[in-house]
Amino acid sequence: MSQDLPALLAVAREILDSVTSRFIEGVGAPSAVTKGRNDFATELDLELERTISAQLEQRTGIEVHGEEFGGPQLVSGTAWVLDPIDGTFNYSSGHPLSGMLLALVHEGEPVLGLTWLPLLGQRYAAIAGGPVLLNGQPLPPLPHGKLADAMIGFGAFNVDAQGRIPGQFRFDLLGPLSRLSSRVRMHGSTGIDLAFTASGVLGGAIVFGHHPWDNAAGVALIRAAGGVVTDLAGEPWTITSGSVLAAAPGVHEELLEMICTVADPVTTEEG
Repeated sequence: MSQDLPALLAVAREILDSVTSRFIEGVGAPSAVTKGRNDFATELDLELERTISAQLEQRTGIEVHGEEFGGPQLVSGTAWVLDPIDGTFNYSSGHPLSGMLLALVHEGEPVLGLTWLPLLGQRYAAIAGGPVLLNGQPLPPLPHGKLADAMIGFGAFNVDAQGRIPGQFRFDLLGPLSRLSSRVRMHGSTGIDLAFTASGVLGGAIVFGHHPWDNAAGVALIRAAGGVVTDLAGEPWTITSGSVLAAAPGVHEELLEMICTVADPVTTEEG
């Protein structure tokens, strides 16, 4: 793409920094817009998306696709993808595992990724090709790992859930994952699962959601760190993928093998 990625990253960092204090002030904000069972947006979601989007468009001339208000299609062209509060249930409950996610997507591929975790004092950023920066300092590339030594982040879980990836399949994954991995962790935030994977805190993450605003920033970070990112069927991740399987080299292969023993992943993706 013709835009200067380092310059765009610098602008994005400044904008997220400028709203960090507002993010911190709003912790515990109640539900304002109900979007489904146990899914909602707070007034601060709406405020932050308006503020961040307006500044991004004014300063970069690039449109924004946000979780709350939508935006341009993402399979072609260039657009920002924004989740103003990832881990909204955590955030509204006063739980510190939540953050702001922002990616720049070009022709369907994330080329910049930013994950701001103000309540943890952590800011992850990367340009395609790496390195991943944590609070401005470069992190080492992810080493080859083993599932037995790795903590794995596990996505949203309700055994009774239906839909694309049913709760029963998620439940069926938990048993073998608990036996084969070092530990299983449920953080309630896709952005945290993917950022922690990019930094090596987690060895990998299993994400059942498909929304670009949840996944694009973290995918950019993990790729920049040298990790492997596919969907649960092992197909390369794209902006239209229905899930994310992200991990350090070596760990990813073992996770994918485990998933394939539980169920046909193609059926799972389409179910």
